[in-house]
Amino acid sequence: MEMNNSVTGTHNLLEKSEKSFEEIRFWTWSELLMALKQCQDLLPAANSLSLLEKCLDTLVARLPLTSEASPCPSTSSPDSSGIRFSCDTRSTESLKTSSSRATWWFEDLLVLGPNLVEMLVKSMISRKLDHVIISRFLFYYQKSKFYTVKSDAKRTFVETVIDMLYILDQSCVSCKSLFGILRVALNLNIKKSSRNKLESMIGSQLDQAILDNLLVPSPRGINYLYDVNLVLRLLKSFLSGGICQASPTRLRRVAALVDLYMAEVAPDPCLKPSKFVALAMVMPDSARDSYDELYHAMDLYIEVHAGLSEEEKMKICCVLNYEKLSSQTCIHISQNKKFPSKAAVQALVSQQLKLKSLLHPTNNSKSYADSPCSAAEVGNAGRKFDANEQLVLYTGKLDLAADNLKLRAHLQGMQCRVMELEKLCKKLQTQMATFRKSRVSSHSHARSVPKLCS
Repeated sequence: MEMNNSVTGTHNLLEKSEKSFEEIRFWTWSELLMALKQCQDLLPAANSLSLLEKCLDTLVARLPLTSEASPCPSTSSPDSSGIRFSCDTRSTESLKTSSSRATWWFEDLLVLGPNLVEMLVKSMISRKLDHVIISRFLFYYQKSKFYTVKSDAKRTFVETVIDMLYILDQSCVSCKSLFGILRVALNLNIKKSSRNKLESMIGSQLDQAILDNLLVPSPRGINYLYDVNLVLRLLKSFLSGGICQASPTRLRRVAALVDLYMAEVAPDPCLKPSKFVALAMVMPDSARDSYDELYHAMDLYIEVHAGLSEEEKMKICCVLNYEKLSSQTCIHISQNKKFPSKAAVQALVSQQLKLKSLLHPTNNSKSYADSPCSAAEVGNAGRKFDANEQLVLYTGKLDLAADNLKLRAHLQGMQCRVMELEKLCKKLQTQMATFRKSRVSSHSHARSVPKLCS
């Protein structure tokens, strides 16, 4: 149109456009929203892109002010009629008011499409906006859009929200809300890259999850009651950062969560032994201080799956660390006819070694209470059988039914003796501690007498 710098006066369209762009920063909040809503359909055009970026930058520049008040009246803002300040900032009412001031713009930005939201979030991040507020907006945006758009559009909105959450600081993203998006995403068949990002985010903070979060129904075509494969992927994602990076407290929390989950899925008659063993072995041995809960889950699984072979039962029992079983649990194993005889023997041997270490403590004692199976049987190279040859030879003769009955009766008798000796040992330790205290007290009293006489 030849309306460039060569043209002077009021007909220079280039000058008018540049002046109009400069005046965008003076637009009201409502005018910015209206411009964004009208121009987002023209997003592929280069000219509209520059206009949108200018509007978004101006809009985002006003968001940090939301900690105090809205920059302009908005019909959808909860505080549009005015802001009431509370003198007591510690009160609940003050906290609620402060929260509403920080999030009043959530409703206003629902008019934006997925592409504009992506540009908006990246602009927020570049301006160092609080990632907690950004994540809350994204969750609010996904929930609000989910009930107002069609199925195909739902997938696009969910994928956009996941991709934007992934670039935030993960410590600022709610684990509970991520599980909410996960349940939605599983029914929408989102693209694999977005699903991997979502599972990675959940896995990184799996120690904050609860049992109900993991009880996700299996997808169609899978006979399992719950989606065990999903949980295994989440656990591997949690451990992918390295065991050294995860604190012992976090590892124990996840291990306790796994034990609860295994007890929940154990009654599922369709759950294969390989999947059950995979759940039991996914966490490192250092993550559990006690294996009692894991044993109870195994006991329930073996009871429900009565058709398991002895080999399959042994693969399950191999996961147990008998040194980390309580005396009551070892007694239960020795009397449990559903468990293999080798497991009963190993439980008894473990208790005898514990008692021996209490009566004769040594610095160089060696543990022989690990799993009686080789690592090759269950695919875990980290756990190897370290029992002596006599135990191996002895347990190899326990395949006959008559020997099993005699052995169990013998084990029960020996277990009672072990319990009595444990009580006697504790009593002797208490008496020794009392005797030492009395000697120290009498010695200090004898030293104080001459000072009093002088």
